[in-house]
Amino acid sequence: MVEILQACHTCLEAPGSIFKDLPQEEKDSLTRSHTSRFFHKGELIYCEGDKPNGVLCLAKGKVKIFKEGIAGREQIIRLAKPVGFIGYRAFFADENYRASSMALEDSVVCFFTREEVLNTVKNHPELMLKILKTLANELGVSHSRTVNLTQKHIRGRLAESLLFLVNTYGFEDDSKTIKAYLSRDDLASLSNMTASNAIRTLTQFCEEEIISTDGRRLKIQNRAKLEHISEIG
Repeated sequence: MVEILQACHTCLEAPGSIFKDLPQEEKDSLTRSHTSRFFHKGELIYCEGDKPNGVLCLAKGKVKIFKEGIAGREQIIRLAKPVGFIGYRAFFADENYRASSMALEDSVVCFFTREEVLNTVKNHPELMLKILKTLANELGVSHSRTVNLTQKHIRGRLAESLLFLVNTYGFEDDSKTIKAYLSRDDLASLSNMTASNAIRTLTQFCEEEIISTDGRRLKIQNRAKLEHISEIG
C-alpha cells in the first residue's frame, strides 16, 4: 500500500521523469487525476489491440513490451524501468496498442488520464519536446536492435541482449550480477532465438568463463569478451 501511495510522487519527482520540471500546480493537478495499481509478476498490464485511455508510468519494477508472432512465438521489443512510460506511442498516435506489456517482477504503474496529459502538454510545449526526444531515443535503440537481431549470429545476438540488460537495469552491488532475472524463454525472446539455442549458448558462455549462472541470476565475468562477441556478431 505504501508503494502505491508513493507511486505518483516517484513518477513526477524522480530523476529522469519528464514531469520533474513542471510547475508545482501542474504536478498537483496530475496527482489528483492519476490512479496507481500494483501488478504481480507475470500479470498483463495491457494487451495488443486495447485502446489506450491515458499514459502509463512505471513507478516501480520491471516491464516487458512484447508481440506475439507466428505460432504464438513471443518477441520482446522493449524493456521498461522506472520512471519510464509504457504504451505512450499508441496514446499519442491515437491508435490501439500494437503490442502487449507484462510485469517481469512485482510492479507499480501510475495511470494519467487522457484529458490531463493532453492539457498539460498543450500548456507546456517543452514537455512535448521531452516526449519527442524520448520517442526518438527509443526509436534509435529499436532500429539498432532490429539490425543486430536479424544480422548477427546466435552468439552475437545473445551477447548483445546481455549487454542490453546491463545498460537497461545495471548491476547488483557486486558489479557483476545483472539486476534483472529473466526466464530462459524471456532471454530467448529478447535475443530472437529459441529457448534451446539460448540455453545452449549460455552454457557455452559459462564454459568460456564469460558469464556464470545461478538460476535466473546472470553474472558477467568477462565483459570485454562479451562486448567483443557482440561487436563481431
